[in-house]
Amino acid sequence: MSLIKFNSDRKNNALMPGFNDVFESFFNDTLFSDRLITRVPAVNISETTDAYSIELAAPGLKKEDFKINMNDRVLTVSVEQHHEHQANEKKYSKREYSYASFVRSFTLPDGADEAGIEATYNDGVLMVTIPKKEEAKSVSRQIEIK
Repeated sequence: MSLIKFNSDRKNNALMPGFNDVFESFFNDTLFSDRLITRVPAVNISETTDAYSIELAAPGLKKEDFKINMNDRVLTVSVEQHHEHQANEKKYSKREYSYASFVRSFTLPDGADEAGIEATYNDGVLMVTIPKKEEAKSVSRQIEIK
């Protein structure tokens, strides 16, 4: 039995030269790759003694773009954007459509006060503050050593 070394160089494909180059240029095209990449904003979650905080980095949006829903202790933040650009110049007409959306869901802990949730959007960051119920707030005290 003889072993044949596999040549991984895409440029030297003896059976179909240029075949890989066609697909590589198609899939690496920015128009195509932008449509495939899902853009989910980064999230920071923190906890203080009084509340939980969710910071969602979503620059370029307006506060009207966001929808925040609460259902069975699940907080859902979603965005849907539709853009249409139309240019009628010379003897041609050009239309470009853009559609972007995302959904992030967070299961809230039992100690969260769902009625007191507040949200603000400032400088590209959506800040959702979820207060804690009184019984869930941590009480700190000094413990005496005997």
